[in-house]
Amino acid sequence: MENKVAIVTGASRGIGRAIALELARSGCRIAFNYLSSDDQANALSKEIKELGAEAVGYKVDIKNYAAVNEMVRNIKTSFGSIDFLVNNAGINRDTSLLTMTEEDWDEVIGINLKGVFNCTRSAIYTMMKQKKGRIINITSISGLIGQRGQVNYASSKAGIIGFTKSLAREIAPLNMTVNALALGYIDTDMTSHLSEMQKKKAYEKIPLGRFGSVQDVARITAFLLSDAAAYITGQVIAVDGGIAM
Repeated sequence: MENKVAIVTGASRGIGRAIALELARSGCRIAFNYLSSDDQANALSKEIKELGAEAVGYKVDIKNYAAVNEMVRNIKTSFGSIDFLVNNAGINRDTSLLTMTEEDWDEVIGINLKGVFNCTRSAIYTMMKQKKGRIINITSISGLIGQRGQVNYASSKAGIIGFTKSLAREIAPLNMTVNALALGYIDTDMTSHLSEMQKKKAYEKIPLGRFGSVQDVARITAFLLSDAAAYITGQVIAVDGGIAM
């Protein structure tokens, strides 16, 4: 992993931040995207550099294809190559379909699914020229089994699964792999709003009896990007404590 260039989207906090730091510890040079908090992005850059790795952050809305394309061009110019792409950025706007607005739908699909297209489409040309590259897409068990109040979110995450499998078939002849992680309950901002009673009920559904940590996700991401996972592609790996089985 030494000196490999990794792009991580949505990396200023939570899962993306943990992935960026894990890859930096493995020797990667990190380019990351964020949407809003300059303070969090600057703090991440500082922490990565303290680990002895390079880091550059880009404040880009991944719904905007032109902006994403420019970001990826800048990354290629600055770092010289693009080896890994981790499509992590995502949001949720949970509500029943009856009360869901068009904006609720468009924003979730735009960031979660179109964002994956924009980032992958922009980065893949460089990877194909190199005849090597690894892509990890962060999806959810909601895309596998559905969840009440998440029609928009589940649709976006199911779309990522189809995207992963189709692209894996397309680019396998070029020594490139594409895999997805279907996450269950992970201890992040998205789950912090749950009450203690809601958490207790969730724990009862999870065979391992706890929420996952961001490090659980970061470590398996690093594995799938490493040479140890060179023969794994087109897979959707549930990181969920067993809840979806």
